[in-house]
Amino acid sequence: MTPLQLTDWIDTHAAALTLFARQHCADPEAVVQEAFCKLMQLRTSAIDPAAWLYKVVRNGAIDAGKAERRRRKREAMRAIPEVWFDETSLGGIDAEEAVHALTALPAEQREVIVLRIWSGLNLEQIAAACDCSVSSVHRRYEAGLQTLRERLGAPWPTM
Repeated sequence: MTPLQLTDWIDTHAAALTLFARQHCADPEAVVQEAFCKLMQLRTSAIDPAAWLYKVVRNGAIDAGKAERRRRKREAMRAIPEVWFDETSLGGIDAEEAVHALTALPAEQREVIVLRIWSGLNLEQIAAACDCSVSSVHRRYEAGLQTLRERLGAPWPTM
């Protein structure tokens, strides 16, 4: 297929192919573009290029839709839950206050505290994850805990 023929095919079929792919995925334009790239790479001419394009677009859109759903499911499973604390484990501290106090911390302190308490990482691992020194991690952790203690009026875990 020549570039001029491809241009004609795109002008004639791209909009309909995009509409067709839209029923299966959120990014139909990418699927259609990929189909036209595959059409250009064919070494032999398809018996019916229009039918071939629709088949490739359909398969690509279905695959893209499945990938989108898997990604959304993975992201939902790994998302930080709205409930950060189990009320029974807070020793009388109001969970909403604890969330507010934690989210009010500077990002660097909050990040270190979350990695230490919820993820159970040690200082070296946190330093590697945050791309900073172990002493910086320790300083951030201690400062964040001290702020939380002051705001909540309760003891917090230490290292």
